[in-house]
Amino acid sequence: MKQNTYTKKIMISMLLITVLTACSTDGGVEKMTGDSSTSMALPSVTNNAGAAPQIGAPSGEPSIDLVKKDVIVGTGQTAIATSTLEVHYVLMTWSDGKVVQSSWDSGQTATFPLSGVISGWQQGIPGMKEGGRRLLVIPPALGYGATGSGPIAANETLVFVVDLVKVS
Repeated sequence: MKQNTYTKKIMISMLLITVLTACSTDGGVEKMTGDSSTSMALPSVTNNAGAAPQIGAPSGEPSIDLVKKDVIVGTGQTAIATSTLEVHYVLMTWSDGKVVQSSWDSGQTATFPLSGVISGWQQGIPGMKEGGRRLLVIPPALGYGATGSGPIAANETLVFVVDLVKVS
């Protein structure tokens, strides 16, 4: 039983790393401010700290810029570009409002260096504090671009809800 749990943890970690480490095609140079010219309505996110968030489906046209919104403001250590993070997360695709992946489903957090993931996380997580929950709307240029990755279609806008558990 112990071996099966260990194997499951490794498989989940490998899937997360695969999803998060795909590179953007333009070097991730988009601005962090939301594009006010779109008719975007951010998905609703519950603020139930310590429990899996419920996320409403997005609507309208997504922003072409990275959008970040703190749902819960943390009080612990602050994430910086060189931090290693332990997080819980949910990934939803904007186009259909479907959850593609969630660490909450496995009950296991994910740990990785912020410098090794997609540009949308590298730009959207710094400044977040432990104990916080942040909504990120990541345009394709800061996610998986024109090629997509695994279950993520080409040119897909990503919706992440990230709970920052630990910064090191």
